[in-house]
Amino acid sequence: MRIGELAERTGVAPRLIRYYEQQGLLSADRMPNGYRTYGEDHVERIDRVAGLVQAGVPTRLVKVLLEAEAACALEQPTCSAEVAALLAEELVGLERRIACLSRSRDTIRRFLAQVSAGSSAPVIHRPA
Repeated sequence: MRIGELAERTGVAPRLIRYYEQQGLLSADRMPNGYRTYGEDHVERIDRVAGLVQAGVPTRLVKVLLEAEAACALEQPTCSAEVAALLAEELVGLERRIACLSRSRDTIRRFLAQVSAGSSAPVIHRPA
């Protein structure tokens, strides 16, 4: 598939897909005319990269994390002490964001349960 179709299927803009490629997060195959071509594995890769970026992981660490996942899958987890320290630091931030998102999710669930149960829904004031 071409970059436009990949963008459509993943919801990631072509420009961002090219950026991911420049950062070494994605590698496209090339047709004889130079056009990029992508397969199903690229859809999964873009979904994973975009999800990590949306979760607040910087692209420099996304690459490290994806490489670590590949090494672990091959049961060859090796990295330098510097990379391990970066990942440990990122883990603290991820845990913090997960806790915050979990609290928000639980609040939304409680609110929706109250509304669907027919109880008087709390009034939400939106800023003007």
